[in-house]
Amino acid sequence: MELTDEIRIASPRDVVYRALNDPDILMECIPGCEELTQKSPNELEAKVVLKIGPVKARFAGEVTLDTANAPNGFSLMGEGKGGAAGFAKGGADVSLTEEGDETVLKYTAKVDVGGKIAQLGSRLIAGTAKKLSAKFFTRFGEIVSEQSAA
Repeated sequence: MELTDEIRIASPRDVVYRALNDPDILMECIPGCEELTQKSPNELEAKVVLKIGPVKARFAGEVTLDTANAPNGFSLMGEGKGGAAGFAKGGADVSLTEEGDETVLKYTAKVDVGGKIAQLGSRLIAGTAKKLSAKFFTRFGEIVSEQSAA
């Protein structure tokens, strides 16, 4: 499954980039995030509880960042395991473009799921993924814009 979107954030690109690399901000934005630990500058470990249709599971996962294109963007790869519920793995490319006083954040993410959650059907999984993604980026935009205004 592939997701793409873009949002405008009322902050300069360097502020948005720093926020995307701040575990405290990310933890506040990730729906269902219980724990987010930075293991190294490019590695994060997370525990997230998600409900997809009738399946509710706690996922433990790792994310690796590729910051070679900083501050214009970055790539990430990750995998989460939810026990009997299954797994999710994938990656995303994020680009940040400054337009006046705003930053345009564009992303393309690819996700594969397996196990019990994969049996729920691609329409339900895609709908849930879009909803979670929208929640994350809406909250992220609010936090970064508030910080810039302060």
